[in-house]
Amino acid sequence: MTRRRTARLRRTLLAGTTAIAVTAVTAGIVAAAQEPAKAAKGPELGLVAATGSVTLTTWKEDPGVYLDLGTYLIAEGRPLELKVTRKSYKDPVTVTQTVYEGGKAKAKKLPTGTVKDFSGLPGFSEITFTDKAGKKVLTRSESFCPNNASGRVRPDAPSTSKYPESCSTNPFTLGSVWGVEKGWAANTYAGSYTEPVQLAAGTYTAKVRVAKKYRDLFGIADKAATVKVTVVERSDEDEESTSAAAPRSAKAGEHAGHAAGHQAPTAHAGHGPGHAPAPAEASAPVTSGAGPSYNVGHGPLKAAPPALPWALKKKQMSAQSSQARDSGGQTDGSRQAPALEPLSKRPAGKPSVPDVPKPDLRSLPAYGITIGDGDKDIPGKDYLAFSANVWNAGPAQLVVDGFRSPGKAKMDAFQYFYDAKGKQVGYTPTGTMEWDPRPGHVHWHFTDFASYRLLKADKKEAVRSGKEAFCLANTDAIDYTVKNANWHPYNTDLSTACGEENSISVREVLDVGSGDTYTQDLPGQSFDITGVPNGTYYIQVLANPEKRLKETNLDNNSALRKIVLGGTPGKRTVTVPAHDLVNAN
Repeated sequence: MTRRRTARLRRTLLAGTTAIAVTAVTAGIVAAAQEPAKAAKGPELGLVAATGSVTLTTWKEDPGVYLDLGTYLIAEGRPLELKVTRKSYKDPVTVTQTVYEGGKAKAKKLPTGTVKDFSGLPGFSEITFTDKAGKKVLTRSESFCPNNASGRVRPDAPSTSKYPESCSTNPFTLGSVWGVEKGWAANTYAGSYTEPVQLAAGTYTAKVRVAKKYRDLFGIADKAATVKVTVVERSDEDEESTSAAAPRSAKAGEHAGHAAGHQAPTAHAGHGPGHAPAPAEASAPVTSGAGPSYNVGHGPLKAAPPALPWALKKKQMSAQSSQARDSGGQTDGSRQAPALEPLSKRPAGKPSVPDVPKPDLRSLPAYGITIGDGDKDIPGKDYLAFSANVWNAGPAQLVVDGFRSPGKAKMDAFQYFYDAKGKQVGYTPTGTMEWDPRPGHVHWHFTDFASYRLLKADKKEAVRSGKEAFCLANTDAIDYTVKNANWHPYNTDLSTACGEENSISVREVLDVGSGDTYTQDLPGQSFDITGVPNGTYYIQVLANPEKRLKETNLDNNSALRKIVLGGTPGKRTVTVPAHDLVNAN
């Protein structure tokens, strides 16, 4: 019972959205405010409710209601496109909107302070609940990720959205692109960016409207979407008895608002030529200890909104024609993206490193820094845990294939190089891959991808992490504004990206604009600080430590994060000063 409840509340990490078909609800679309004929124009935006009523669940063992009301922002005429960037961690996050003047795209800078981070537009929707007597019982505002749970509102809209499937919650994100494709709608539900509310079982009326500053900014009329809400109370005992009586095939999506209803699966379009669009399961839960089908240790600290809004799942999917379905990008969390295919055989001929674009591996400062006992409950032991990310600033993918000779324990790894047309023009040996049989891993690791060191105040090494081998996966969107950034990375989940024990070859890719976060929270990976004196230290994240991988730049592979250790043995403390303007531990 405890494990099931954890699955419900600790939703998966790498944000995901679902390309699902939405009924052609156009009556609620509100035209943008009147503008001069030659003025720059954006999309026509409107707020609509996909259904007039929803049923939400609160649980006796863990009370709280997630306000997934099925309200959507629809974009007509042109897409809503926003680029969110910061020049450095010393600069604030800014946002520009792509508008059109004379048919040409133009960047329109939005007011300073419109956004504070990369998780979405803060305070976008305002929600009011009244009970049957008309008494106001709840008011709250929620942020809005334009990339969330997108779906078409008409069959002649583009069959796929060009925009990414999530908004980043990594505190060291540098650039994002948000968008609602024209003829598409995005769920305004804030998902895992928000907390559940306390509502007793009963019936309510919910009114959702766009906050005034965004109505003025984007030309959205002050028209609320109204939804009748029924809150029902259930218990895990109810679910267990129902599950025991139900056929196995009926369980997966049975209960709205429970485990399946609040997962965050991730849909990803095809990765390069020859790969059709396919869904992928999302990353690991917030804490370590997930099962082997998830990305143990990988992924950002917070989840993004769920992909499958209950209202559309329940009310809309059965009504759609096959012509209107976006089946190529559809995911319900029950399927995973197939692994990327390595070459059919190991490369032959003379290795070469041609003069073509190459990846640029960069490290982010550590975050999620805590002290614990490594989940081993070892008396007197103190471990410093942290999350670290190495990302690819491009302009080329990092592509590594592993091949093993029959009977050999390790694979030989090769890095590939491609010309501007995507043709392979060279390769070079780059170390090995090794099988990791430990629970929560059970996949092939590429060796010497990154290393982690705890440095003294004078920058000399104090402790080194034993973790240096990785399965590469695109867990975080770090900067989707760099050249050749892939907004739809393919291999985002380790359960499909990194092979099986009996694999004879494996392909691992780190895409342009994406990074791989690994949480060092286990003994041997985290820093054992039991005998380390109190004082000032730096956590160093170092990409490509042996310089085996060929890059465009080797001077930006190291990142430092200052910390201060204190406390007494068994009760150590860590203080994490802000890193320029990023005040996230």
